[in-house]
Amino acid sequence: MVLPLVSYSLLDPFYNRVSPSMEFISPHLSASKSYSIGLKFKYQQFHSGGSTLPCVLLCESQKPRGNETAWRRKMLPQNVDFPPHFPKKKKKPFPIPFKEIKQAAREDRKLAHMGIEKPLEPPKNGLLVPDLVPVAYEVFDAWKLLIKGLAQLLHVIPVHGCSECSEVHVAQTGHHILNCHGPTSPRRHSSHAWVKGSINDILVPIESYHLFDPFGRRIMHDTRFEYDRIPAVVELCIQAGVDIPEYPSRRRTNPVRMLGRKILDRGGYVEEPKPWRFVESSSLIDFDTYRACERFPCPPLSDVPKIAQETIDSYETVRKGLRRLMNKYTVKACGYCSEVHVGPWGHNAKLCGSFKHQWRDGKHGWQDATVEEVFPPNYVWHVRDPNGPPLSSALRRFYGKAPAVVEVCVQAGARIPDVYKPMMRLDIVIPDSEEARMIA
Repeated sequence: MVLPLVSYSLLDPFYNRVSPSMEFISPHLSASKSYSIGLKFKYQQFHSGGSTLPCVLLCESQKPRGNETAWRRKMLPQNVDFPPHFPKKKKKPFPIPFKEIKQAAREDRKLAHMGIEKPLEPPKNGLLVPDLVPVAYEVFDAWKLLIKGLAQLLHVIPVHGCSECSEVHVAQTGHHILNCHGPTSPRRHSSHAWVKGSINDILVPIESYHLFDPFGRRIMHDTRFEYDRIPAVVELCIQAGVDIPEYPSRRRTNPVRMLGRKILDRGGYVEEPKPWRFVESSSLIDFDTYRACERFPCPPLSDVPKIAQETIDSYETVRKGLRRLMNKYTVKACGYCSEVHVGPWGHNAKLCGSFKHQWRDGKHGWQDATVEEVFPPNYVWHVRDPNGPPLSSALRRFYGKAPAVVEVCVQAGARIPDVYKPMMRLDIVIPDSEEARMIA
């Protein structure tokens, strides 16, 4: 048994006018329990002309008892890497391991070969999940509030977009980082051609076909114009229980029965209502970004921080709600392009023009979608001083990134969420261009 080291100054009665007394704490050692060894010192320090101050020093070496996570404080990482950028000439990775996908397919084929119906639970059988209906309404209301808040903030916060690529920058002027990959970038030495941005540069428009019955007829290439295109977030909320008169959805009372990949019973046939695409309604434009900045005027400068905080809270609500909905409801995404489809299986429209689309006859390579594909964060460079000098290409490794919505709201006066602080690299001191050369 080794005792902890004790400074000699605590044992010397003539050192710093300290009079100590030492008390040994007997340890309780066990082979199955944690141990604690310590020395407890009691001393009195005398001050000339003052009162006596009793003090206690405890030198202890203790092993954590029980679960370590119960006493250890959870700390966020100081800095994290930027999200990976997947090349266009390569398929996206599967969000679910391919071995699990094949194992599930084997089990379905085995049940179908035995003539046993596939066990389905809501919403896989076409029925709603009652617990997720309030979540769908919450996401839908937050989506409308997010569009309204961003449209108001863009009157105050300048946004720039590159006319040759998808780069977006939130500041008074565009940055000078040479990372443009547009068709004419070699002519400009990879510098961006900045123009005034819009709300679609902040909220990337990801649309999906609206289906009255997700388990009904599959969308073919020749029938694709018979279906409306609406934001994928709104379509997911409709299928999860949100009722919009202009975009009706079938609510089943009898579940869908399937044998393998074959549908035995769809719960009866219901005629689809006529589309509302030519009917003008004020409720339709509330959840669309089309001409949003014209619909919402510039707010007073005193209300900008409040609007920014409400907008960033709505952004977090949409992300958390989508994650809960997508854990139950099926959303498909193309592994080669940005197409998204909300439903049990993807459509058959031959619109994919990405990598090796000739081999697939223009059909999409459907796989399970992620939250980032349905609601892209669209990361932009974080600017600490929007009115300062533009970001330079020589110091790009010292800059952080944040989602475009978060960057707009932070520059408008909102609080920075703790989740995005590590990627924004707020603790890194940005050196001058001359100092950066001396940093390893």
